[in-house]
Amino acid sequence: MRILTRYVFREYVIPLFYCLAGFISIYVLFELFGSFSRLAEAGLPLLTVMEYFCAYLAPYFEWLAPAALMLAALYTMWSFCRHSELIAMRASGVSFLSIANPILLTALAISFVVFWVNEWYVPRRAQWAKQLKGERFDVEKMERADNIVFRNARDCRTWTVGSIVPDATRLADVRVTVDRPGGARRLCVSAPTAEYLDGEWWFKDADVQHYDVNGVEIATPTPELDSLTLRNFAEFKEKPGDFLAQNRDWAYNSIASRIRHLRTNRNLTPEVRRKYVYDTWSKVFSPFACIIITLFAIPAGVATGRQSVFKGILCALGLFFSFYGVVIGCMVCANEGILNPIVAALLPYVLFLVLGIRAFRKQV
Repeated sequence: MRILTRYVFREYVIPLFYCLAGFISIYVLFELFGSFSRLAEAGLPLLTVMEYFCAYLAPYFEWLAPAALMLAALYTMWSFCRHSELIAMRASGVSFLSIANPILLTALAISFVVFWVNEWYVPRRAQWAKQLKGERFDVEKMERADNIVFRNARDCRTWTVGSIVPDATRLADVRVTVDRPGGARRLCVSAPTAEYLDGEWWFKDADVQHYDVNGVEIATPTPELDSLTLRNFAEFKEKPGDFLAQNRDWAYNSIASRIRHLRTNRNLTPEVRRKYVYDTWSKVFSPFACIIITLFAIPAGVATGRQSVFKGILCALGLFFSFYGVVIGCMVCANEGILNPIVAALLPYVLFLVLGIRAFRKQV
């Protein structure tokens, strides 16, 4: 790594750290104002409190990160121009792209972090934090979810579960009904427990009822199989994540869970399907906001140092809020059926990527 690259990287990372720390501190303080008394009464260990705040803040990281990147890029480029460092770099034959590379690569790295948080951390921990707060920080009370209903419309199966452990690999008081395409009952399986092992559901002491084409109960055609104490049902293709996805706040679902939910539930209304499709693709593209906002923040920072601080900051903030304004506008158009959901999710990113590249090229 060249000396100049290390220098630009260091000058950028320090204000980026301060911006992120500042935004996170503001969110933590606001949450503490509303929850401090209940947290104190619950007497939770410090580690659990830290886990709660990390999980509580995780869904907001995809908006906090671009804002922090933008402010850090503005300050860094303003500082370079203010102290004539940018002029010295360019006079030495260093291209503007080489100067901005550490900033853009940092934004790219942060976008991968945003994707990881959205796809892995939020689905596993954000719902936990929400439930913990809803149960007034009583950990024991929220350990199990009760009375879960899962409907697999594609395969005509309905699961009714009395209680479920957090990772949904073990179910209690399970009842699975399987219908024929015409609606008549075909099979009903009831069991005190069901466990997901090696990619299959195993039912203990299952009571299996069979029905004819008219939905009338008949004698079991497989008595020896149905009498087994422990039995697996290979036709039940549902995964633990499916139960979690349907009973989790939709905003906390991963992209993979959302796509699987859309494929499984073909009977969604057009309005709900449009919303879910848009939300899914919007989540796919959201990490790229880090790169796009940084791309137009860099030339805005140069303008701040060369011309007017007010002009550069106003330009960057205007583009920042315009970007998210267009995102919200496209979301409304997608939900109303004016735009295709995938097109609506992609359009703001393409539009502002073009604007960012044009603004950046003027500095090259």
